[in-house]
Amino acid sequence: ITAAQVLNTYSTADLTRILRAYGEERFADRIARRIVAEREAAPYETSARLVTTIDEAIPAAARHAGGHPAKRTFQALRIEVNGGLTALEGLLPAALDALAPGGRFAVLAYHSLEDRLVKRSFAAATTDTAPRGLPVVPPEHRARFMALTRGAERPSDAEAQINPRAASARLRAVERREVQA
Repeated sequence: ITAAQVLNTYSTADLTRILRAYGEERFADRIARRIVAEREAAPYETSARLVTTIDEAIPAAARHAGGHPAKRTFQALRIEVNGGLTALEGLLPAALDALAPGGRFAVLAYHSLEDRLVKRSFAAATTDTAPRGLPVVPPEHRARFMALTRGAERPSDAEAQINPRAASARLRAVERREVQA
């Protein structure tokens, strides 16, 4: 599937859903309705036309805050077309299960949706499953992994200045614990 197919065939509800879920776009409904109305005149063939449509759909005050007004829409389209989050959701448990004791797994996420999936997956893997309050956690209830990073590691200001694309990167890592009997 291509971005043009998404723009030219998805319903208003489906466009709104992907813009809201994958782009975290607060004006998702307005943008989706405008896209559907504009494609009645002619199908979308260029990104410049989409940028113009988005610009017209967003209130003037919001156009000048938070970066380019179309970046969230393009992010949502990219995720929908590539299936990136779906792939990541399947990859995380499989990669954790494949690690041998002492093995390490690090993930570098470039936007909040990816990082949120990694954070939740790593949190579940590094949390004991025993009921709270037990004086000793039985071995079968101990977390299988330990965190190697405290939260997400972020690039330094110097690194972000040298490489602006690194500014949004978040690194998280875990290590598989040795099996204890």
